Formats: sequence, C-alpha cells, structure tokens
Amino acid sequence: MIYTVTVNPSIDYIVQLKELTLGEVNRMDYDAKLPGGKGINVSRILRELGQDNVALGFLGGFTGNFVEKSLKTKGLKTEFTHIAADTRINVKIKAQAETEINGKGPKISDDEVAAFKKQFDKLTENDVVILSGSLAPSLSKDFYFELIELISNKGADFVIDTTGESLMRTLKEHPLVVKPNHHELAELFGVELKGIPDIVEYGKKLLDLGAKHVLISMAGDGGLLITPDKVYYSQAPKGTVINSVGAGDSMIGGFVGTFAATKNSLESFRYGLACGSATAFSEDLADRAKIDEILPQIKIEEYKN
Repeated sequence: MIYTVTVNPSIDYIVQLKELTLGEVNRMDYDAKLPGGKGINVSRILRELGQDNVALGFLGGFTGNFVEKSLKTKGLKTEFTHIAADTRINVKIKAQAETEINGKGPKISDDEVAAFKKQFDKLTENDVVILSGSLAPSLSKDFYFELIELISNKGADFVIDTTGESLMRTLKEHPLVVKPNHHELAELFGVELKGIPDIVEYGKKLLDLGAKHVLISMAGDGGLLITPDKVYYSQAPKGTVINSVGAGDSMIGGFVGTFAATKNSLESFRYGLACGSATAFSEDLADRAKIDEILPQIKIEEYKN
C-alpha cells in the first residue's frame, strides 16, 4: 500500500475578481473551495493512475469534515486522525496580482499525535509512505524524522518532499526517491551549477549519502533520473504552463505510483515527468486523459558525459 501524509491540510478558498481594492468592499466574480495539501495532491494523482493509496493526516471541525467528504467524493481512501481543532483555511486571491493568505494550522494534542502514530504499527516492508507539506505549528520540527524512524523500523520505504538541511538529514535513512530541482541542488551543496555535467555530479552525491533514486527537475530544460547504475535524461514536453501548483507533487505521485506497481525506475521516471508536466499544463491537478496525452512526448535517453 502507498500512504500519503498531510499533517496540515486545508480548505483552499479560491477567489477571483478583476481588481482588488484595499479598504473598500470588493465583489468576487468566481469562487471555489477545494481540499488542499501536498500529500492530498499526491493521493489524487495516484488515484488518476489507478494506484491504490490511503491518505493520512489530521482533520478537525467543520472544515475538516469538508476536506474528508470532498476526498471521498473523488474516490480517495482516507484514514485521517480526527482532532478537536478546526482544519485551516487558505485564501487564494486572484486579481491583478495573485495574493495568498494561508492559515497557520490547528493545535494538535499529544493524545491526537499518539493516535496518529499508532497507524504506523500496521506498516510492512511492502508499503511506501510519502511525507509532504508544512507542519502544523504545534508539532515538533522533528516530527517528520520521528515518523521516518517508525517507517524504517517496519522496513517500509518512505519519500519526503523537502529541501535544504531537512533533506540532507533524511538521506542516511535511504529514501526511495528525492526530488530537488537544479536550484535546490545548488543550494544544498553551496555551489554554482553551470550545466548538466555539474548537476549530475552533485546529484550522484545524494546517492552516495543514501538516496535510492534522485530525480532532478530542470523546468524547461527537462529532467534527470540518477540511479546507482546509470543517468537518464529527458527533454521537457511542449505545452503552455498554466499552473505550477502541484506539479512537483504530481511528479512524486507519478514516480512512486509507477515504481510501486512495476519496480521499473525508467518507467517510473517517464510517468513522473508526464504527471508533473500534465499538471503544469492544466488549471488543476492533471487527470488521466492529460497524463496519457503527455506520455508519448516523454523521450528518455541515457546520459553520458
């Protein structure tokens, strides 16, 4: 089973109007309320790929009820830990400029944390847990590392979508895949990367430090997959970027979902690229039709210096 973890989910309240004028009454042209959270995004992409998965995390109050009901309506399996406090609301204002007002998140009690962690007792070595998104403010900054210890003790695989020092700390536990972009990779090692040879050199260092696969997104310049044996490259597919939100989550979903089904790194790379690009070319997360449209454009070749 694949489990996704979203510890600080939200209702994303999207408001659209032609112009926002501060200090006055504004009337919206369009609004929408959507379940938000990086792990939830991964679950939605896995569902599009037909990959069975369960969404975990914390939900509370009437806002949490809305998120859970919305996900079940979309056909997602959920086993959220219910808490006393309300799930947050993030306001996304689309006017002459885009403005976001994000809630901090609920207070989560020690008993609620213990109930959530208890779910990890059922993990087996055949499972994968994907940890994504921000932490609620009441949680320890080491919360993800506490979960990784539980996961590793069960012999399950994990993926954590993070950057910087937090990413470096996870490598010794051998994540299934890490996904920095080329800018994040440069920041990790405090260097300037002048081309693909440099990117490959430092990507391999992440393997040496413990990662099982390294995915590197280079935006319009394509992507790289670095494995212990070989390096693969693909150009970016052609299309108009409409929405960058969720593209990274979609790439993770495409790679992990395909790898869980096939254990084929190259095919997983192909689906990861297709899912990420399909979301970038869509107004919302990609659907299966858009993913299938992009797949034939993904041409992977072995990279050799």
